[in-house]
Amino acid sequence: MDSGDSPGTSTGTGGGSSTGSGDGPGTGDGSAGTPGGIPAAGSPAGGAAPPGRPRTAVVAALMLTMGLVSLDAAIVSTAVPQIVGDLGGFAVFSWIFSGYILAGTVTLPVYGKLSDTYGRKPVLLLGISLFLLGSLLCAAAWNMAALIAFRILQGLGGGALQGTVQTLAADLYPLKERPRIQARMSVVWATSALAGPALGGLIASYADWRWVFLLNLPLASGALWIINRHLVEPTRPPGRSGPVDWAGALAVFACGGLLLFALVEGGVAWPWLSAPSLGLLATSAALAALVVRIERRAAQPILPGWVWRRRTIAAVNLAMAALGLLMVAPMVFMPMYAQTVLGLGPTGAGLVTSAMTLSWPISAALAQHVYRRIGFRNTAATGVSLAAVILCSFTLLPYPAAPWQPAVIMLLLGAALGLFQLPLIVGVQSTVGWAERGTTTASVLFCRNVGQSIGAALLGAVANATIAGRLADAPVPGLPTRLDDVSQALDQPHLLSPAAAEYLRQAVAAAGDHIFAGATVAAVAAALVLLLVAPRRFPVLPEQREP
Repeated sequence: MDSGDSPGTSTGTGGGSSTGSGDGPGTGDGSAGTPGGIPAAGSPAGGAAPPGRPRTAVVAALMLTMGLVSLDAAIVSTAVPQIVGDLGGFAVFSWIFSGYILAGTVTLPVYGKLSDTYGRKPVLLLGISLFLLGSLLCAAAWNMAALIAFRILQGLGGGALQGTVQTLAADLYPLKERPRIQARMSVVWATSALAGPALGGLIASYADWRWVFLLNLPLASGALWIINRHLVEPTRPPGRSGPVDWAGALAVFACGGLLLFALVEGGVAWPWLSAPSLGLLATSAALAALVVRIERRAAQPILPGWVWRRRTIAAVNLAMAALGLLMVAPMVFMPMYAQTVLGLGPTGAGLVTSAMTLSWPISAALAQHVYRRIGFRNTAATGVSLAAVILCSFTLLPYPAAPWQPAVIMLLLGAALGLFQLPLIVGVQSTVGWAERGTTTASVLFCRNVGQSIGAALLGAVANATIAGRLADAPVPGLPTRLDDVSQALDQPHLLSPAAAEYLRQAVAAAGDHIFAGATVAAVAAALVLLLVAPRRFPVLPEQREP
């Protein structure tokens, strides 16, 4: 049975073990180097030698794979009107996105464990193949139901890409160089997210929407060929023996799927306190209990208990869940705020939102210089504390704000979050050996995605309650009486009187204040988790140190 961080025993990539406290001196806590568990560059390596530099083609393929996931999410959104016009199914078109996200999230733990058992390369090749097949079938979809089904298949591949690429970055690069590759991936992610809407708009305007999916085929095929031909995984010890926990995988998939389905549809398809919502949540809770029971008995569990018993991993999981929750405010609400309250068009709203993706990679690239001095935990805590202050500052904006004011907030927020996320990912991957790194990385990403789903449901309910309350007390006539009619009124404000349109804009601005206040609470919670739960010095394994 695995133990926690303090004290604990971790299996390293060299086949041996290292024992040490996550808080004080010890052979396995990385305290022999600089503060915060960051090993000195000249520290002797324990166990396996650090990996050599991978081929440039492999690095390019990994970055292309990461870009595919980001580009796909951004490019499809702008083609939705054309898709709905061609296939119909307006009532369920949101599942083009929800189905993809749900499939990718619930399979993360499964792929993480499979990569620890069979290696990263087979899992990555499987993920790219599924993504490729899903893209081809999406392009051939004949109705909305078929498109949603094929998007779910595409999401099954995307789940393998998310976690495995991040894990390979830790496998292929020693700790000193890891921030560089993570920063490059952040740049690719940001660039794809920025280019996606524009590229999708061009395709929707001048070509058939099916090219949105066909575009993936040459890119994914190229990545598949390069990785299959050139990727050579670092030498590793024999994997842990034991059968694959397929019962646990099925239970995790069912539990996560029902929970995310309840969060996506609750408050939209039916009220939160209705029988469908309560039934889905109750069934999810029962399946969660079943997951715990199955995983405790499994020889090689998909979700091993040590991801929560070890202080470092548990703290990072919780902090990343909070990151997913708070990200709903800038990424989901800010575009609506920019168009409705600030009066910007889609392009202007996109520029305001994208300011965050400009500063995030730069901050991530510079984060290593900070955490080598004050440690992983303190760097991340500093970043999320700054993010809390920046998020709170949104509630102090005047009404109406000038467009540059929220743009500056987004720019500063990206810088703060780059300082928060990268040290946590690099740090937590450095505390585990090869045989546990895939599971650990998948656990962190899974918690972030679940946090985002919870945030969308929770903050969406806050926004709806705020707007509904304002409409109920409206001093001017002509306003929509139902929340379902608010979106139409926002899209066509000329149908309202000037006083009614202005009042509705003020209601949306008030909802924004409440959403960003909720995001501020999530950021404060993440800071408290890091300071109170995470060890002061992450227990970096000796074999992760630079020779």
